[in-house]
Amino acid sequence: MGNKGNSRTGRALGGVRELIAEALAEHTPGGVRPGELHRDGRALRWVESGSGDGPPIVLVAGCGDSSLSWAPLLPELAGLGRIVAYDRAGLGASAPARAPRPTLDTQVEDLAVLVRHLDAGPAVLVGHSWGGQLAQLLARQRPELVAGLVLVDPAHEEFRPRAIALAEAVLLRLSLLRTALAPAAPVPGDALAGAEAAAVARPYQRRAVLAEHRLSALAVPALRRRRAAAPLPEVPVSVLSATEGLPRALRARFTAAQARIAAGVAGAVHTVVPGAGHYIHADRPHVVAAAVREVSAPTRIARNAGH
Repeated sequence: MGNKGNSRTGRALGGVRELIAEALAEHTPGGVRPGELHRDGRALRWVESGSGDGPPIVLVAGCGDSSLSWAPLLPELAGLGRIVAYDRAGLGASAPARAPRPTLDTQVEDLAVLVRHLDAGPAVLVGHSWGGQLAQLLARQRPELVAGLVLVDPAHEEFRPRAIALAEAVLLRLSLLRTALAPAAPVPGDALAGAEAAAVARPYQRRAVLAEHRLSALAVPALRRRRAAAPLPEVPVSVLSATEGLPRALRARFTAAQARIAAGVAGAVHTVVPGAGHYIHADRPHVVAAAVREVSAPTRIARNAGH
């Protein structure tokens, strides 16, 4: 039964991978190429576009999100270099982890393995929300793998109001329950909607989404310790803060926490993006692309490497 189950999961993941690649190809000048590596007996998958001699640009999605969340940004990054958007274990097209729940270490190590596998030197990491936390963790723990950071409304362990966390959990469970009871069929002519439905259609995918949200809440003490134990490396850093989607006082606290990230790195830039919600790369993709362009500029990378 185990082998048959693994076979069925493999076939299902193959279908999801094709749907994701097709959907993102529609949004990416020049199309995308699928990628895959095997770690601990499972497949970690991504799509990539572009090429070049500069550092690869790795997109690290937010909590419970897949590579599909970067669809609005991909056209803006065309021509900038090698762009890689990956799915963490159990999300999108990547196979689920064998362990029942993800940990900070497994998620950071997956990202490290991916960067090493690209075999193009240190990468510029573009992390949204929880992905911004993971990007910072890798930079602190494995600075030789990171050439720069663009943190898109990054999560922060000092800003997780109980009421917001509870509301997130309830809404997420209701959304996943609706998907489980009435799985959405691919929408004719809308490849992105069809891929998004497929990315959360299976029980292991929904479990992975819930487990990642749980991890983001339970990891607060560990995140505090790791932030205190090691500073971010002196690489180009850009932190982008949203302005919409939260009551003004809460948004001000969130933005202040993000500003402290930038304040800890010489030369880092903190930008408040007017009119943008938490998914800044969807609301203001050109602003995120400009930050990526600045951080990944070869002159800045070279100058920093020489210090």
